[in-house]
Amino acid sequence: MKAAWYERNGPAAEVLRVGEQPVRDPGEGEVLVRVACSGVNPSDVKSRAGSRPVTQGIVIPHSDGAGVIERVGSGVDPQRTGQRVWLWNAQYKRPYGAAAEYVTLPAAQAVPLPEHVSFEAGACMGVPGLTAFRAVELARIGHGATVLVIGGSAAVGFYAAQMARAAGARVITTVGSSEKADFMAQHGFADNILYKREPVAERVLSLTGGKGVDAIIDMDFSTTAALVDEGVLAEHGRFVCYGSNDRGRTPVNFAAWLPRSLSLHFFLVYELTPQQRQRAIDGVQALLAADALRHHIGPRFALDDIVAAHEAVERGAFGKVIVDSMPS
Repeated sequence: MKAAWYERNGPAAEVLRVGEQPVRDPGEGEVLVRVACSGVNPSDVKSRAGSRPVTQGIVIPHSDGAGVIERVGSGVDPQRTGQRVWLWNAQYKRPYGAAAEYVTLPAAQAVPLPEHVSFEAGACMGVPGLTAFRAVELARIGHGATVLVIGGSAAVGFYAAQMARAAGARVITTVGSSEKADFMAQHGFADNILYKREPVAERVLSLTGGKGVDAIIDMDFSTTAALVDEGVLAEHGRFVCYGSNDRGRTPVNFAAWLPRSLSLHFFLVYELTPQQRQRAIDGVQALLAADALRHHIGPRFALDDIVAAHEAVERGAFGKVIVDSMPS
């Protein structure tokens, strides 16, 4: 099969290769998926660059993807053959991911994809979709609540904004450009703060009549934590964080958190408990079945052009970057 891989960490242009790799037969409890496309997440790019060192000789990247089950191993319902699926954790803690024509993985990591949902959308569900669902779940927001979604036009943020709105919450987002604010407005989100031009805390307090928000869903703790000092999070508010651009120490002003009984929740979507994972999968599946999610597909690349795909993510491409595993 054609696949992309790297044997050492480093810049995309230096370490990524495209060529032939063997197809792994599905073992007990596994399925072989013919991959239509894979989604490129920032974590995939960071892993290749060195955040997760190569330890097993080779890494076929990308944890997210979608395709069709070609064969099943023992213990898997034979009727799953031919089923359209989306994938999660395809490459996490294992060397064989979705940037290939085929991937073999545990059957539970291939989730049925409704017929009306595109493969491209399916390739957005593993990290962005499940992260957004878990973040909204932890935020415990409902009708009448207000939530601030940091990076509302980003892959996770866009799904989180939609899920929070579906739960009955008012959604305020931060975005990096007028183009992104227009994109959010086109999808019904009116309260979008241009964080590079506007004082975020001042704007949030203005939009909420000085009350602040009931929850913050955050993509970068290193920059967003300071908003708490400025009164953005209301009493008994919940700060939910799934990432940070600074992996070092980020100070937290204890005196700003304790008197307001604020709570802080960190999570890594790759490491959800089985119960958390199943709730997130069930929630995402229900939204997909109801056609309740809009998907923002960005630049698309052929598998041969995977270097350009990774570089696009590193440049901050607008929309989910997709790599097509099969010729168009």
